[in-house]
Amino acid sequence: MKALVYKKNHRLALEERPRPSLQLPTDAIVRVTLASICSSDLHIKHGAVPKAIPGIVLGHEMVGIVEETGEQVHNVKPGDRVTINVETFCGECFYCKQGLVNNCADENGGWALGCRIDGGQAEYVRVPYADNGLNRIPQSITDRQALFVGDILSTGYWAADLAEITKNDTVVILGAGPTGLCTAMCASLYEPKHLILADIDEERVQFGRKLGISAQVVDCSRQDLKTLVMEKTGGRGADRVIEAAGGDGTFDLAWQLARPSGIVCLVAMYEEDQRLPLPQMYGKNLTFKTGGVHAAHCERLLQLIEEGRLDTAGLITHTFALEEILSAYDLFENREAGVMKIAVEI
Repeated sequence: MKALVYKKNHRLALEERPRPSLQLPTDAIVRVTLASICSSDLHIKHGAVPKAIPGIVLGHEMVGIVEETGEQVHNVKPGDRVTINVETFCGECFYCKQGLVNNCADENGGWALGCRIDGGQAEYVRVPYADNGLNRIPQSITDRQALFVGDILSTGYWAADLAEITKNDTVVILGAGPTGLCTAMCASLYEPKHLILADIDEERVQFGRKLGISAQVVDCSRQDLKTLVMEKTGGRGADRVIEAAGGDGTFDLAWQLARPSGIVCLVAMYEEDQRLPLPQMYGKNLTFKTGGVHAAHCERLLQLIEEGRLDTAGLITHTFALEEILSAYDLFENREAGVMKIAVEI
């Protein structure tokens, strides 16, 4: 089968690889029908993910059709159209039982697909703990609508939940890229008093506005975000700040925007260490929350899509065949031609 392989830092290759086979009775083999490229894949390419293994097949955003299941798989069967979870989790350990599936104690627990075990930018993928990692897609939902359920939409849903949003809150989301847009969609479900989505990239700001998200989308290159937030909050600052950009200075901006005793959620993946200037923060009594997504709510997300309350298909701006995936990576990494998310047809 054809598969995109992480060879070493800064080098990817489309190769022929053996079709995966069942290794454990809890495995499933899925024929991938649609995949995508995530910014995390770029972090792997750049050498910024220490756990990533050279020679691994990339890809953790995909949907497909179940081809084969192990004898201990009961929730899906061959022929089922499914979403694939970014995380591998046993469902039985201390962390899984608390819904903290990114911290699963299994040796391949957490983000493994496309990082530590072969992923889904390929014709087929082996999914461990398939009863946990696969969710059947309702007939009314297209592959494109379901494509991001297992990763960036889960991240947005997790980020909004992490922020403990109430209807009285002013919520600021930094970054109008794919993760920020998904976060804004999910934050809007909580109906906060003010929801602000901010970016310095005019093209992404315009994209967010056209997407029709229930948020005030702000171009920070033209409007001072701190002034706007203070005007909205009577000078207090934002109740909740979600940092989904991971850019130069966005960490500092996030805590500066937050009001005293506010919550700052860091869901971006940084390529460099961030400095915590505690003397400057003293007295703000901020709560910081951070880490990788706990993608434990895919079933709920599919339900929200089916109800028409979430729809991320509009994030897809370009479609490529698997044979063209290296060109798709170039376009995605260089942010060319108005790209937001790419669908790779397999």
